[in-house]
Parts: sequence; C-alpha cells; structure tokens
Amino acid sequence: MPNEPNSPLDQLWNEYSRAFRDFDDLSLARWLAQTLGQLEGKAWRLSHPLLGAYRLAAQWGHDRQLWLKRLATAPQSYGESPCCRAPALPMLTRDVRDVGLICQHCNETLVPFDEIPEPNREQLGEWAKAYEAVHAVAHWDDRERRECGNYDQALEDAAGGAEALLARVGSEFAPRLLDFYPAIVWEDQDECLEIRPEDIHC
Repeated sequence: MPNEPNSPLDQLWNEYSRAFRDFDDLSLARWLAQTLGQLEGKAWRLSHPLLGAYRLAAQWGHDRQLWLKRLATAPQSYGESPCCRAPALPMLTRDVRDVGLICQHCNETLVPFDEIPEPNREQLGEWAKAYEAVHAVAHWDDRERRECGNYDQALEDAAGGAEALLARVGSEFAPRLLDFYPAIVWEDQDECLEIRPEDIHC
C-alpha cells in the first residue's frame, strides 16, 4: 500500500482497505476473480462503490502478487495485462492521449494510446483535446485570469463544459470500448474544476 495518507479522505480509504488486508491470499484471489465476473460487460464509473471496493482489493492483490501465484482463475474474457499480468481491466481518463488506458491493478499504462482500436482512438483523441482546453481554465495564471475579465464566470463555464464532456465519455465512448475489453472504467470527476460524480448525468 502507499505511504501513510495525509488527507482525511485518504485516511478513510486506508481504513476501508483494511478489510481486504485481513483476507488470506486464497480468499482475496477468489474475491477478486468473482468480482471481475460481476464487472464484466459494463462500463463503470470510477466512483461506483463496487469498483471502489475492487480497486482497494486489487491494490492488496498487486502487492501480494496474487495473479502471479495463480490462486484463482479470472473469467475467460479477461486477457492478461502486459504491465503486471493481472486480468486486463482498463480505465479511461482525461489523460488518455498521454497515458492511454490505465491498469486498475498497478496504475501503469495498460493500453498505449496508439494501440486503442480505431475509430475509437481518433474520437478519444479529439475528446481529450477538447477536455484539455476546458480543464486548463482551472490552472490559468494571474495574467490569464485578469485578461478574461470575469474568472469566476470562466471557471463556471469551463466546469459546465467539462461535465458535458465527462457525460459523453460515460454514455458514448466508454461503452464502445466494450467491443474490445470485457469491462471498462471511466473517470467521472475533476477535482480541479470541483466536479463531483453526482454532477455527471449520463
């Protein structure tokens, strides 16, 4: 697990993860495999409680190298991740152009951007470029804020644009990737623009 968390939210998630820390290796491997079966065939919000539990368990599983020990068999549709040899469960984020699809087990690149099948790659590239433009408003320097005239309004407009773009990922782009991956996770929040999962309506 990561170093001692700093924020109250990190501390809370660390507390949640203790349930899986106490699983023996076989029980944890079986829980992971069974939960992958429940995730199969759907596009999942990153904030979904089931996915949150899976991510916590997967961190312990990765630390213990459970998938390398072959203690349980993942559903057949999940291929092996080239990054860590765990079952391939990719996550789609706003940084897809730079980092591709992220592995839910080790947080490394699972599918490089240039290996995402077409036409999905081109569409995701265009989407990520549009998202980058609205996200950038949250990181404007003092000069840019002064020049826009009303930064609060610009920030509110950017948040509205980002919400629409995230909703499009969840309703349109992520489901299309199910033609290639057994399940997909998509990022449904943006802390910089203060967008919470409940703000995204798909």
